[in-house]
Amino acid sequence: MTPATLAIIVLIGGFFLLLMIRVPISFAMLLATIGSALITGTNLTVLVQQMISGVNNFSLLAIPFFILMGEFMSEGGISEKIVDFATLIVGRFRGGLAYVNCVDSMFFGGISGSAVADVSSLGSVVVPMMVKQGYTADFAVGLTVSTACQGLLIPPSHNMVIYALAAGGGVTIGSLFMAGALPGFLLGLAMLIFCFFTRKHYNFPAGVRTPRALWGKIILNAILPMFTIVIIMVGVAMGVFTATESAAVACVYSFILTYFVFRSAKLRNIGQVFKRTLKTLAIVLTLIAVAKAFAYMMVELRVPDMLTSFLVGVTSNKYVLLLIINVLLLVLGCFMDMAPLIMIMTPILLPVVTSPAIGLSPVHFGIVMIFNLAIGLCTPPVGSALYVGCAVGKTPIERTSLHMLPMYGVMVLGLLLVTYIPAISMWLPTLLGMI
Repeated sequence: MTPATLAIIVLIGGFFLLLMIRVPISFAMLLATIGSALITGTNLTVLVQQMISGVNNFSLLAIPFFILMGEFMSEGGISEKIVDFATLIVGRFRGGLAYVNCVDSMFFGGISGSAVADVSSLGSVVVPMMVKQGYTADFAVGLTVSTACQGLLIPPSHNMVIYALAAGGGVTIGSLFMAGALPGFLLGLAMLIFCFFTRKHYNFPAGVRTPRALWGKIILNAILPMFTIVIIMVGVAMGVFTATESAAVACVYSFILTYFVFRSAKLRNIGQVFKRTLKTLAIVLTLIAVAKAFAYMMVELRVPDMLTSFLVGVTSNKYVLLLIINVLLLVLGCFMDMAPLIMIMTPILLPVVTSPAIGLSPVHFGIVMIFNLAIGLCTPPVGSALYVGCAVGKTPIERTSLHMLPMYGVMVLGLLLVTYIPAISMWLPTLLGMI
């Protein structure tokens, strides 16, 4: 066995072995990387340099701003205002709260950019309302978790920032933001259609009409926070801001909105908001740093080249190759969190999908990957959105997962449409001249 082969086994096999014995993912990646480096004689100083370069990137400043913006909105109870607005739009129909669940995730996802934030904030409001109206807790939780995937596709999404970094600078964050808008809307529409056609099967209760006297207040209360999406999308699309600058402006706007317009949170508690933000940020940046060194060793050991040769050797059919890649990402998403998977798999798969055999745009593939891994957040055994949803709704994960099987089918169908119809992702950034 050659040293290179042994190093690959230690790097990849050691990583998964450490995960199986429940070593935290950052330490698992770091130990596997160091082990493979020692076998190949790679200077460990190079790995440290890679870790530093991984987080020494101006674009990464968008991540703390987006996280802090979501925390401000969450602290200010913005989710309740979004739910009221969604209820005004679709709540009057039979099964109205199911539709509300889909629509409010579309709006709030564009504010928080996080599936977990969507589930925890909106779920704590919508799930008890749905159960009180007669929906089963498992259905309410399952729908909340499924629709939360929109938050990772509809801008802003800090995972798109991570993908742009992992892709090596050839992809702009703005083009990814624009490319994710229509797929996110498509997923929301697909879940609405699912609810419509299953309303009799699940015996949805009658809807609830919002009193006309409250319309003006509800619309105003919802439009103000949703203007955050306008700041980010229009600012980036028109070239007024970079993605990082738009994140900073949106963060300041959400701070003013929460503490001075709605006055729904107290300034004396702002320390807790910063504490939660820093905790999340520390986890994300540590993963990015370690994953950068891990990806460097994979490139040094020519793992992406070997995988490309293997996949092309299996079949030359573009559509079959894309299906294999989707299945691979879906399976990995069941066992690993999103950020490390983006950092690990992007350097491996990007050369495959951009090769002449497939010919995908890096922007298109970024949306496909994020869509895949978003579904992973909803699947056992380690789906963080699923865990949060079950905690909010007080339902067992095993039973809720079984109730979600039809919803998984809808999400996978949406994924296949986005994968095989590039125009869904590429039309908007192309129209705006961003590609």
